Amino acid sequence: MGEQCLERDIEKYLVARCKELGILCEKFTSPQRRSVPDRILTYDGIILFLELKATGKKPSAAQNRDHANREAHGARVRWVDSKDGVDRVLRLITQCLRGPD
Repeated sequence: MGEQCLERDIEKYLVARCKELGILCEKFTSPQRRSVPDRILTYDGIILFLELKATGKKPSAAQNRDHANREAHGARVRWVDSKDGVDRVLRLITQCLRGPD
């Protein structure tokens, strides 16, 4: 099993890795709505909403509803609970989602 991390440690890791890779990584807050994803990642025309959790934690029911609603409107939404999860999502953004040129 991987390293146990707090959400803030995973978020710090995400921000640092995004900076290294040239991915725009913005904090996402909404005054009118709770349960929105923590971050918006933008890279080469790809926009991804990302929810961060401490290792072993999962999104709440309200967060799952928000994610499903965004996905129903065509948005890409993921959640991670580890640094390995961050790396997988960043590989997804920089390689898989781009597709052929």
